[in-house]
Formats: sequence, C-alpha cells, structure tokens
Amino acid sequence: MPEQLWFTKILNHLFAGPVTTLLHGLSLTPKYPDAPIPNSLAMELLVFVFLLILFLLVRSRLSVENPGGTQHVFEVVEGLIQNQSNEIIGHHSEAYTPFLATLAFFILLCNLIGVIPGFESPTAVPIVPLGCALCAFVYYQYQGFKHAGFGYLKHFAGPMPALAPLMIPIELISHLARVLSLTIRLFANMFAGDMVTLVFFSLVPLGVPILFLGLHVGVSLLQTYIFVLLTTVYLQGAVAEEH
Repeated sequence: MPEQLWFTKILNHLFAGPVTTLLHGLSLTPKYPDAPIPNSLAMELLVFVFLLILFLLVRSRLSVENPGGTQHVFEVVEGLIQNQSNEIIGHHSEAYTPFLATLAFFILLCNLIGVIPGFESPTAVPIVPLGCALCAFVYYQYQGFKHAGFGYLKHFAGPMPALAPLMIPIELISHLARVLSLTIRLFANMFAGDMVTLVFFSLVPLGVPILFLGLHVGVSLLQTYIFVLLTTVYLQGAVAEEH
C-alpha cells in the first residue's frame, strides 16, 4: 500500500469501489484496489475544485466601477499573458488567452500546493506534467488546423518540395520532442525543489528551510512562466500567417 496523504485517504475511502470498478471496465487493473487514487490525482482534483470555485466567485463579482482585489489579480495575469501573446503571435492572439491563462493558473497552483504541509506538488510526478504537455500539444496542433485547414500540413514539409521526404520525419520528431521537453523540464525542476525542501526540513526544521520554501515558490513561478511561454511560441508557429 503506497503512502497516502490525508486528502487522498478521504477520496479512496469514499470512491475506491467505483474507481476500481471503472478501471476494470476499461480493462485496467489497479495495483492497489483499495487505494486506486494516487496522491498526484488527488492533488490535481483539489486544485481543479479550488480553481473552479475561485473562477465562479470572480465571475459572480466582476465589476467595472468597483473591482475587488481578486479581480485585480486575475486582470494582471490576463494582461501579462495577453501582452506576451501579442508580442509573439500577433494581433490575433486574443482568442488563445483563455487557454493560456487557465494553463498558467493550473500549473502554478499544482506547483505551489506542495508548500502547504500535508500536501505535495502533483507536478513533481511525471504523469501530471506529461498531461499538461499533451494538452498544450493537442491545443496548438488543433489551432494550426483551425487556422489554415489542411494547408497546415505544409508546415511539416518545409519550404522546398524537394526536401519534403527529409523534412517531414524531422518535423514530426521535433514536435513530439516538444512534449518530452515540456514534461521533463517541469517535472525535474519541481521534483528537485520538493526533494531539497524535504531534506532541509528533516535536517534543520527551523529557520533555514524557510529560505528553501522561498526558492520553491520562485521555481514554481519561473517554471509556470516558461511552460506558458513555450506553449505560446508553439502556437505562434502553428498559426503564423505564412502557414
């Protein structure tokens, strides 16, 4: 039986039976039938529910004349992402801001939740960064086809038709490598941050670990920014007018 966080224990206590039945229905056999929900999934669900409630609260209190503090925070984040998109993608980038902002909030909270005692960062487990990377990959490929139709496939053939047999496999490998790059970068940094913080908390429980908590917060912000930045760059390549 794996070590479970208190929130994971609650979820497994309530939903272990239905989840195990669902997995069997999908021809999947859970390693631990009494605890099929891992800590990473429990933390993702917690972040998802928190963001959903937060978004609904902000949406219900939107005000032009008297905006609240939470609305100001969301507007600042939206403005930063929008300005970055305008610089990288161009004037038609407004449609991509909701996805990029949602991705940023989700990854940031998944990174930061590990700072709270009793929780851990789900992005320190490879499957979660991989899921985020696949979402980004599918999204920018979809936007490429939406923007240019099947003409988007010309992007994989390169500028010269004679080089298409060589360029197509190179481009395919390049795009798949983006998923691997996004996944490893986010996972490795968050895993290392969690391990460093845990080691110093076990060695020196007072004073010094606060510095590493601050470092963990800084790494969380930086990795969120890099992930969203790279996704924006990939979007630019997919929806650029020449494609």
